[in-house]
Amino acid sequence: MKLHQLQALVAIADCGSIRAAARKIGVSQTAVAKSLRELESHLQLPLLTRNASGVLLTQYGRSLLLHARQMLGQLELAQLELTHLRGQAEGHLRLGISPWMGMTLLPEVVQLFRQHMPQVRLEIFEGLMAVTLPRLRDGTMELAVGLVSALMPRPEFACDPLFSYEMTVIARHGHPRQDCRSIHDLLDQDWVVNYPDANHDSFMHELFGQHGAQIAVEHVQRAHSLQLMLSLTEQTDMLSYCPEPMLTVPVFGERVTRLNLTESFATDTIGIVTQRNSQPGSAAQCFIECILQVVRRRSRSSKAEDRRLFDALQLLI
Repeated sequence: MKLHQLQALVAIADCGSIRAAARKIGVSQTAVAKSLRELESHLQLPLLTRNASGVLLTQYGRSLLLHARQMLGQLELAQLELTHLRGQAEGHLRLGISPWMGMTLLPEVVQLFRQHMPQVRLEIFEGLMAVTLPRLRDGTMELAVGLVSALMPRPEFACDPLFSYEMTVIARHGHPRQDCRSIHDLLDQDWVVNYPDANHDSFMHELFGQHGAQIAVEHVQRAHSLQLMLSLTEQTDMLSYCPEPMLTVPVFGERVTRLNLTESFATDTIGIVTQRNSQPGSAAQCFIECILQVVRRRSRSSKAEDRRLFDALQLLI
């Protein structure tokens, strides 16, 4: 298999047609089609099916695509690493960040990183690990800072914990149930929550089931972004559930409040996640060092906002 053949396969998968793939990689349609024919001939397998709307990958094509992305991603990292070794730190670093980290520590980390590597362009994905793990797996992202759970496939990923925190129930200021002290007093309320598709059962157990509470499923609404969840919580009587450190962010804490319930909920861990068998490049290593430097400095800070944040965290480094 040759590099240009794998590049053609990835471009076709991303673009959905040979014409669009040719535009993306800057070659002719004939060259892209020839690359795919050569690859299929070499493998003795059909990689594409063609129809009126474009092309689709066969099961063989989809299987090869994952490896092609990883190989091209590793090549890009190698090229970036060599550039760094020449003292010309430039290129592209993709990473994922948990939403509340993005609102607290990330801005200072990015500023520090930019001081060290001003020629490296950052692409930052905000989201839960369900968003970032597929990108880490296929090599299109180098690292993520997010939730480290028992469900994470540890043989694939290395996890370095940063800190842990508790989850808490929240409501708008002045909510009619703001003084309630038990989850059992809130089961007739509507909730708006944010969790990955695969986590419905574990989420329902974490918030309700472990406390012997049963709630009608129609009372639990899902928002697929933190901002949607916050807006609905602030502007309606919906209740929600979030990391306690989130309440230390002024734009968040000014809009919602923690309910002081007798029940204890989950303790989650945030960590730095990378592919286990892939050495992070210089830019990724620099970003990790910037994270650690900011966390250590702010955990020792006497500023009121830092004290509020780190009082809600248990440092693990």
